Amino acid sequence: MLHLQKLSVGTETVEDLTAWQATRRAQTPDGLPRHVTRMWPKREAELLNGGSIFWVIKGMILCRQSIVRLDEYDSADGVRRCAIVLDPEVVRVAATPRRPFQGWRYLQPGDAPPDLSKTRQGEEPLPPELSAALAEIGIL
Repeated sequence: MLHLQKLSVGTETVEDLTAWQATRRAQTPDGLPRHVTRMWPKREAELLNGGSIFWVIKGMILCRQSIVRLDEYDSADGVRRCAIVLDPEVVRVAATPRRPFQGWRYLQPGDAPPDLSKTRQGEEPLPPELSAALAEIGIL
């Protein structure tokens, strides 16, 4: 198994991410959320064996979604792209700082932040700056 980590550009909160994914433009014909990217993951089999995409929002990994499948996506410019099709359930994880990067990166399971417990999933999230400060000193 292998995961991906991806910056959620323009997103301020996990709720912003879920709102975007609820739009028709961000969904596959069967209604599942997708993220379209230029590059096709070379380690596809490992990703499809239980992998997730971990979303980096404002410098922090805050949530993840299971990867359902990879679809070919033909864009208007004629370039073949990869649509990473996701489970609609967004699972909050322990806030983990990440420096900016381009594209997506592979993430080994041992390096992935743990899911928050079921009782913490519904908690009101901390402001990103506070989450970052607490994670930096090892409290979160």
